[in-house]
Amino acid sequence: MSKLWQARFFTTVNQLRDLPDTSVPEIAFAGRSNAGKSTAINILCNQKGLAFASKTPGRTQHINYFSIGGAHVGQHRKDATIVEEIECLLVDLPGYGYAEVSGSAKLHWQRLLGDYVQRREQLAGLILIMDSRRPFTDLDIQMLEWFAPTGKPIHCILTKVDKLNRNESVNALRQAKAKLDSYVDEDGVGFPFTVQLFSALKRVGIEEANDKIMELAGISEDGAAEMVELIEMEDDVEPEAQADKPA
Repeated sequence: MSKLWQARFFTTVNQLRDLPDTSVPEIAFAGRSNAGKSTAINILCNQKGLAFASKTPGRTQHINYFSIGGAHVGQHRKDATIVEEIECLLVDLPGYGYAEVSGSAKLHWQRLLGDYVQRREQLAGLILIMDSRRPFTDLDIQMLEWFAPTGKPIHCILTKVDKLNRNESVNALRQAKAKLDSYVDEDGVGFPFTVQLFSALKRVGIEEANDKIMELAGISEDGAAEMVELIEMEDDVEPEAQADKPA
């Protein structure tokens, strides 16, 4: 069981001044509206409604934080999250690029996203979600170029590959790698950009994405297995035994 399954809503903010005062690594998810960002977060965390997908794409204007660690795995658990034991935070950034959004909202997003990805010290890596059929739009490239100077990793997830045949999937991945390899610094050294294929419907690339997120966050899955074992032991206790426990 993945540690990402422990994900819980932590906080939501609409201004940089309201970002949480935490020091743990943050892994941010960014992507164009309708690219499948919310779906990817939900399936990676094994929770249908964790990341909210608005009925009107592009309307969600907040940065949403989800905690990993600091609480038992499983949505049915009601224990409080212990902030001091959080191991990392997943950060769901506002979707971008939807035509119906007002100009003032777009400007707010641009400032919010740009400032966050360029200045947030706790940000350990960026997960860039792109539709495999329409990757590297102008706004995707803008996000890449905002983030590249930080020297931190970007992992691109090409979603909806179930809508491509095998040859199209292979070509999409090859072309994406070539595009990312074209980015180099002043010394001609490539940036730490990686890419993979992904399908929530066909469950393609879930393990690869999970492993990459854990790597970027600098945490292991060992604790997750121990926690699951402990919970299973608790659930297996006979009712009579539970009744004997002191109140």
